[in-house]
Amino acid sequence: MRDLGLGIDAGGTQTRWALADAAGIVAEGSVGGMSATQMSSAAGRDAVRGVFAMLASQVLSAGRPVRACAGLTGFDGAGTQATQLLAEALKMAPAAISMRNDVEIAYLDSFQPGEGYLVYAGTGSIAAWIDADGALHRAGGRGVTLDDGGGGFWIAREAMRHIWRLEDEQPGVWRQSAMARAVFAHIGGSDWSLSRQFIYGQDRGAIGTLALAVASSADADPVARDILERAGAELARVALALVGRYGARPVVLSGRAAQLHPLIAQSMRTALPAALALTQRQTLAHHAAARIALHSHH
Repeated sequence: MRDLGLGIDAGGTQTRWALADAAGIVAEGSVGGMSATQMSSAAGRDAVRGVFAMLASQVLSAGRPVRACAGLTGFDGAGTQATQLLAEALKMAPAAISMRNDVEIAYLDSFQPGEGYLVYAGTGSIAAWIDADGALHRAGGRGVTLDDGGGGFWIAREAMRHIWRLEDEQPGVWRQSAMARAVFAHIGGSDWSLSRQFIYGQDRGAIGTLALAVASSADADPVARDILERAGAELARVALALVGRYGARPVVLSGRAAQLHPLIAQSMRTALPAALALTQRQTLAHHAAARIALHSHH
């Protein structure tokens, strides 16, 4: 019997999983998105239970893990409910599951503790540094209602705000905007009731997908370009907050929102001091979590 480690990366838009053995990744897949904030309501817990049930059926058809490491967006280290639900779904002992904040796992996939700063832009955004003692320090990541500048939700909201302010002044002017046409195509039409339902009637991860429409129109629409450039400046801001607190270190930019368009990383680079190294990399956090799970098995 070979030992298998299960890694889970649960974000607002998608939950990805991977199984690893000593030789590498042996299976992977994805189910719907979720976040730790859902654990505070009965409906949210039911939704999480459903996501975990789908995940467990995929995982167990590929192999039975001995340990699991899960990175959960919004997880604050308190509360064991998410661990309990995952343990039930996988029929594992809760002690065999390590639940962490998703940004910790992404960090450890990019740096050794103490080395550098990770700026992660997914549905939301955050900058993180794990010091040599293993303590996590952060800037941003306050949630999309408050801030999370430069993340997918922020990009979507900036676009929607711009479109509807212009509609207030000149109804129908959206037809002249490549960005507005792409946004309305994404949500199914130009009627306000559709926008309202899209923004207020579903979870933050689904809203974040609207950033794809903004990015797709950037080459044709100066407003979309401006939003993406401001997104990069917002991501630079959280990096500089950590630089100001803990000194200059290399910066890695990661997360799917950061990959929407080259303008985001370019404008982030422009907003950072020239001497500060910036690298963009795709973090496969579910792979990283699977390796952590495997290596923590004794």
